[in-house]
Amino acid sequence: MDEKKLREVQTGSENIFDGIILNVKRDRVRLPNGHESVREVVRHIGAVCVIPVTDDGRVVVERQYRYPIDQVITEIPAGKLDSREEDRLDAAKRELAEETGITADSWINMGLYYPAAAYSDEKITMYLAQGLHLGKQHLDEDEFLNVSFVPLEQLVEEVLSGEITDGKTQVAILKAARLLQRRKEQG
Repeated sequence: MDEKKLREVQTGSENIFDGIILNVKRDRVRLPNGHESVREVVRHIGAVCVIPVTDDGRVVVERQYRYPIDQVITEIPAGKLDSREEDRLDAAKRELAEETGITADSWINMGLYYPAAAYSDEKITMYLAQGLHLGKQHLDEDEFLNVSFVPLEQLVEEVLSGEITDGKTQVAILKAARLLQRRKEQG
C-alpha cells in the first residue's frame, strides 16, 4: 500500500500555549480523502533516557514523584534536551551524571521512542550505558529522587507484571535485556 496516501497536510496553525517544556498548537489539516480536520499537537523539545547496567547485571533505577499522576514511580535516568539541536548522546551523558553521579565507558543507541505519537512530537532517544563509574549526584534544584541498583531480570519481571508503569522505562528494560542476551549468546 502506498503510505503517501495516508499523509495529512497542514493547512493552518495557531498557538494555544507556549511553555517552558512544551508548546501546544491547534493545526488544521487536509485528510487523505480531501476533508479537513483539526489536530491539537503538543510540541516538545525532545528527551533522552539511559539504562545503565553494571558489570554484574544490575540496573540503576530511580524512584521519583510525578506530579501529573500523583505517584512515586520507578524510572531509568532521563531528561529533556537543552535545545532541539543538542547532541543526544551528550544529553544522555549529562543526565546520567547529574541524576546518579555515574559516568560510563560504553554507550549504545537503542533507538527512538515516541511516548504519545497521537498528540505529541516528543521523541526520546534510548541509550544503554555500560562500564559504569560511580560518582556524586548533581541534581537540579527542583529534582528529588532515590537511586537504587536492581537486577535486570527482576526489572523485566516488574515490567511484565505491571509494577513498572513508565513507558520509556518499560521499553528500554525489555530492549536492553534482549540486546544483552543476544550479545551473551554470541559470545
